[in-house]
Order: sequence, then C-alpha cells, then structure tokens
Amino acid sequence: MNIRNLLNLRVRAAMTAANIPENCQPMVALGKNPQHGDYQANCAMAAAKLMKTNPRALAGRILENLDLSDIADHCDIAGPGFINIKLSDQWLSDQVNRLGKDIHRGIEQAQQPQIIVIDYSAPNLAKEMHVGHLRSSIMGDALARIFEAQGHRVIRQNHVGDWGTQFGMLITHLQDQIELDSDVKLADLEVFYRESKVRFDAEVVFAERARGNVVKLQNGDDDALAMWKRFIDISVAHSEEVYSKLNVTLKHSDIYAESAYNKALPGIIKTLKDKGLAVENQGAQVVFLDDMIDKEGDPLGMIVQKSDGGFLYSTTDLAAVDYRCNTLMADRCLYFIDARQSLHMKQVYAVSRKAGFATDHCTLEHHAFGTMMGEDGKPFKTRSGDTIKLSALLDEAVVRAMQLLSDKASDLSSAESAEAARKIGIGAVKYADLAKTRTNDYIFSWDSMLSFEGNTAPYLQYAYTRIKSIFRKANLNAELITGEIIATEPAEKALTLKLLQFGEAIDQVALDAYPHQLCSYLYELSSLYMKFYEVCPILRSDISVEIRNSRLQLSNVSATTLRSGLDLLGIEVMERM
Repeated sequence: MNIRNLLNLRVRAAMTAANIPENCQPMVALGKNPQHGDYQANCAMAAAKLMKTNPRALAGRILENLDLSDIADHCDIAGPGFINIKLSDQWLSDQVNRLGKDIHRGIEQAQQPQIIVIDYSAPNLAKEMHVGHLRSSIMGDALARIFEAQGHRVIRQNHVGDWGTQFGMLITHLQDQIELDSDVKLADLEVFYRESKVRFDAEVVFAERARGNVVKLQNGDDDALAMWKRFIDISVAHSEEVYSKLNVTLKHSDIYAESAYNKALPGIIKTLKDKGLAVENQGAQVVFLDDMIDKEGDPLGMIVQKSDGGFLYSTTDLAAVDYRCNTLMADRCLYFIDARQSLHMKQVYAVSRKAGFATDHCTLEHHAFGTMMGEDGKPFKTRSGDTIKLSALLDEAVVRAMQLLSDKASDLSSAESAEAARKIGIGAVKYADLAKTRTNDYIFSWDSMLSFEGNTAPYLQYAYTRIKSIFRKANLNAELITGEIIATEPAEKALTLKLLQFGEAIDQVALDAYPHQLCSYLYELSSLYMKFYEVCPILRSDISVEIRNSRLQLSNVSATTLRSGLDLLGIEVMERM
C-alpha cells in the first residue's frame, strides 16, 4: 500500500470539488511533527498563489470537501494553509494486519507493467573487475530487484567491453607468446593485459600490428576470433565469480556485449548520413549538436566513425539505444554509469532522439554516480597506486567480518560463523555504498561500514536477528500466532505507520533510482523497532495474551519487512549472529 498515493487521490478529489484548477497538485507529504499529523497536504499555498486568493481560506474550502472519515481521526489547518492529517489508530491497525498477510509486503503491483532495460556493471573483459565496477553493479541490481518486485518485466543488459584496441593488443601479445613457444599463462588476465599495454605504448611495430588485429577482428578473421574468444571465456569466468560473491543477479545470458552490435553499426552510420546528421570532418564521420556547445561556443561534435572506417563506443551506444527501444520495446532504459560519462551520455541520447533510434514512449535515463574515495580523499587504490580488484576487496571484507565475530561471544558453530561472516562482510561493503546519495563521492572506511552501530548493514542484520531471537527464546512459531495487531501505544503506532510506508519507499526508489532512500527507510524502521522493544514488553508475565500476541505479530511483520527490504538491496540476513 502507498498511503501517500491514497491521500493524494482523496485530496485531489476535494480540490476538484473546491473548483481548484486541475494543474494544481495535492502535494501530500509526511508530517513534520507527528504530534500534529502523520501527513500534511501542502496544496493550498501554491493554488492560492495561482488563484490570487487567501491560502488559509482556500485550505478551508479543500477541508470542507475532504472525506477521510474512513482513514483519519481528524484533519485541521495549520500555519498559512497546511492541512494536517492524523490517521486513525483503527485504520492503521487494520492495514498492518493486512500487511502481515500480503505476499507483496505492501509493494503495490504495477497496473500497467513496463518493459524496463537496465544497463549496469559493464566491466571491460580485457581485465578483471575492480572497485570501480562496484557502484554500477550493486545499484543497477537493486533497481532490477525493485522493479521486478513491482511486477515489471526487467531486462538486464551487461554491456561489457569485449571489442576494440585492447583486444588487438592482447591478441598480438598472445601471438608472440605462441610463436616463442613459451608457457602461455592467461589465468591472471590482469598481468597479461599490463604486459600487452606496456608493449603497445613502447613498441611502434607492436602497436601497428595490434591495430591491424583489431581490423581483422572486426572483419571476422577466424584466427583473431579464436584468440578473442579465449580472452572472453576467461574474463566472463572472473566476472561470474565476482557476481556470485557479491550476490548480484547478473547471469551469462544477461551479457549483451559491444560485439553484439557489430553487424548493426554500418546501418547506424547510414541512417545518420541519410538524415543529414553525420558529416565528414577530417576524414571522420561526425555528428554536430547545435544545442551542445564547447568553451568557444562551437557545436560539440560526436565522432561516430573514424577516418580509417573503424567504429567507436559512441557508435555502439547508438546501436544499443536502437536495439533496446525498437527490438526489446523498452518503456524505460536506465544506465548506471559514473558521472564522468555524463556529457557522453547526453550526446548519445540527443543523437538517438534526432536520428529516431529512441522511440517517443521510451525514457533514456542516465543515473550517474560519484566515486569511491580512500580515506586520503583520493580515488580508492592500493598503497602502490594500483587499482584494487573487486574480488580481493570482497574477500578482505569477509576476513574482517570473521575477526569481528571472533571478538564477540557467540555460540555459533564454525560453519555458522563462516556463513555469518560472509553475509556481514559482503553486506557491509554493499550497504555502505548504497546508503550514500548516488550522485556523491564517498569515503571507503572499513571501521564505519563494519560497525554494529549507526546506519550500517551489520546494524540492520543484527536488528533482524534480535527480532527472530524473541521467537526462538520463547519457542514460538511466528506463523502460528493468532489474534490481531492492536496499535495503541505511541511506540506501536509509530512502528505501524513506518511499516505501512514500505511501499512508499519502494515507489520513490523506483521513480528516481536513489537506493539510499530505501536504506534510510530500513534504518528508521529498525530504530523505531528498537524503541518499541524497549518500551512495550512482549513476553513479560503480566502482559495479557492479547497484547502479547499483538506485539509478537508486529515484531514478525517488522522482521519480514526488514528482510524484504534488505533482499531488494541484495543483502542477506541470518537467523542468528
């Protein structure tokens, strides 16, 4: 359920009855002071300005036509024209009882499911994944899970880099290794890539041969393709290992690489030429965008074909838009690519619209993100300045989590401890990233992310296990507890209202792709549960069976909601810690 949507509909009806123009919005928001109201409608001020009337008087007209008798205890006007809405205890209790039986956990199902394409992760298959791939991988995956939970059809697109100059370098270096009859070791692809890059930068003849191998690859040369496939197989195996560790849902079948668009690229150029968008400039084909200018005030150019006939990332990106909009028939295309590519994506989207590669009904959304920084305020790297492999980072997280558990008294077996350490370590790395506003850079800190205090994954995982321990200690099966939830105490009502706002949090993340909003919700939910637990005894002997069962069920719904929210973020929980 989305309470805000329900209230918006009711307020909208009241505004219509009060003869307020349709373009004025209800503007229902959470109440700033729970003592005055759970929600407030802020529509009167904006509408009054448009209608040139008194906002408080207009709020009174809205209130006269507002029927919330089945939902709210009372509504009143505050300040210059805010309409405060206090939901009824009985209605809240009824709704949370329904929530406990809802298989969707309060997440509203889309009445018109969309086809949503999400471009995320996208590692370069010439190298192993590094920490720079973390944010795209986990943000895109969280949104994929959320959209699926809403009933949409999600198409994951892992637009991996498997083409271009780097593969020409690798193929040429491999050819030389084979000719020397040496022991070719490709297991550490990173080392092999570095060796080829050094040669490419230092040896003119090697660089020319590498470029020649790129052309052979593009022309379908059998030997070049066979060597290319060896690198792809090794790289994909590395990526799949990382996705498994990271609990990311990307599969081999989700890979739709740059090479998949090879046959489409000549057609992309032809369309751009036919529409008068691509023009020759110094031998290359370039699209100039009049609505995007450089520092000198000249139109920005996007090269779509090099002077030697080769294609670029921009060409492939245009082909990807065409494929996603016209073959996959997407309604939304979300790209999780870091902020440094913002100008490139604006150009791709603009050219796609002008050329007709993007359909009118499909949105193209670049959800940019900042950089993971070290505690020195610089991009996160090893002490020697090397890029940190993502797999190594995740392994270290698990080791640190195991040390953390070993420092605490626990009756877990060694196998249970290892499993808990895995979930805590991986969850901590993911949550520390997801909990930050996507567009901001953030500081990577082991101490803060592995803390059991504050807005962290370990805190939320512990909150879940603490709720489950109530049932375990009392030897109770949560699913067999009877009776209704009766929210009468302030802490019960606050927790109930927060539980009912789970759907709102999900809808908001689905709308603007900021996963931190769900993290904030889950932290607030956990904090409210802890307050409820402190002031509302559950198993104490003087508590009536009716109240005990009510609070047990409220606890169970809290645990289920917490688990569901973390699952949507790709973070696992455990029954004991």
